[in-house]
Amino acid sequence: MNEIDADDHTDDLFSTPSDVELLQLLLADLHDDLAGRLGRYHYLIDHGRSLGIGGTLLFGGTVAHTALIEARSSFVHGNFAATILLCQSLAENTLAGFLHVAGEDLPPKVGFHETLRRSSANGFLSSGEVTDLKRLADLRNPLSHFRNVNDPDNLVRRSVTGGELAEDVLAHDAHFAIATAIRLMSKAPFRVG
Repeated sequence: MNEIDADDHTDDLFSTPSDVELLQLLLADLHDDLAGRLGRYHYLIDHGRSLGIGGTLLFGGTVAHTALIEARSSFVHGNFAATILLCQSLAENTLAGFLHVAGEDLPPKVGFHETLRRSSANGFLSSGEVTDLKRLADLRNPLSHFRNVNDPDNLVRRSVTGGELAEDVLAHDAHFAIATAIRLMSKAPFRVG
């Protein structure tokens, strides 16, 4: 007689979930934080009103376009670290692309601070915009590069110091990142109409 041991889960560990099981997981994931997703989508719509009625002229090629699409999606779905990383990539590629099209002789691998310096020197970015974009880069760096807990930019350190959950710190940073990206895309050379 074949008895099934209720504690034997080896079949479950190594079996591929069925499409129905995967769909159940996706639907459960979609349901989680639905109100938050809707709120973040409305946030994008509200802040996106500053973009041109004819759309946005995006410099920076496929990388900038992909960063824009994925940053919006990541923000709506609550992937806050991804939102921050993508918004900084969007800003960096868009500004460098704009400078390149405007005839600036850029090095093959121009750094973000050099891009900001040139954008400020030619009057394209105000000092406040440069400050915001530097802050965006400062938010990205500890997500891209290791910082031990003694570093004031370490996420856990910021969470403990601020008395908030790390997820809430990231959410706040992501709101700043997406708003900064939208403000950049709302500038005259990018705004159509």
